[in-house]
Parts: sequence; structure tokens; C-alpha cells
Amino acid sequence: MLHELPRTEAIPELATITGAESAAMARAVMRLFERWGVNDAEARDILGGLAARTHARWKAGEPGRIDRDLATRLSLLMGIHKGLRYLFTDPERGYAWVRKPNRDFGGRTPVEVMAEGSLFALARVRSYLDSERGGW
Repeated sequence: MLHELPRTEAIPELATITGAESAAMARAVMRLFERWGVNDAEARDILGGLAARTHARWKAGEPGRIDRDLATRLSLLMGIHKGLRYLFTDPERGYAWVRKPNRDFGGRTPVEVMAEGSLFALARVRSYLDSERGGW
């Protein structure tokens, strides 16, 4: 006989990324950009056109207030990093992957795609890695 499972809440308790989580992601992304060899101009583009002074503060470990757009970008970047860690047992290969031309990105590198500056560009790289990991 079938039994109905208890329903779960449709709205999670924490619907947003907290300030502390955003600040931690900002610090992690700055270190990740170093590992990926992303220059300051590329980093600012990937982060949606972040001002040079704001970027300098982030690099100094002082991210300040992070709005929803930036928090979403940071979350996507952390997902990209996670996907690379799943795909490559050697972390260095994962870090190098973002600088290698990819035929699925029209011969461009993942960094070039991400530096287009849109959330969609970040989501495209994230989705690509998720599909590679999941085997379609």
C-alpha cells in the first residue's frame, strides 16, 4: 500500500546568502583568481564590472557590503571551482583548465567566457562543468 510522504516547506529557512557567507566567498574567490591566473581587469569583468577601488579592497581582504548580484556571482564561481575539483583529481589540472581553449566555448577559454561579464556567462561555465560531471 502506498503512503504519502510528509511534505517539506517550499521556502527554505535561509532564503538568502548571509553577509558572513558572502564575505567568506569573496575572500575565497580572490584566492581562486590567483590560482587561475586571472588578472585584475578579468577579475573585475567576471565580477560584473567591479570598480577598481572596490576590487583592490577585496584583494586586501575587505569585501564590504555585497549585493545580491555579487553574491550570486560568487556562488557561481564557487560552484565552478567545486565542479573542477570533482572532475580533476589533481587540483593543478583544474586550475589550468580555465586557461585552455575549449571547442564547446567556440575555441575560447573558460576565463574569456566568464569575463563577458554577465551572470549567464558564469552560469554557462558552471552548467558545462555540471554536465561533464553528470555525464549528461
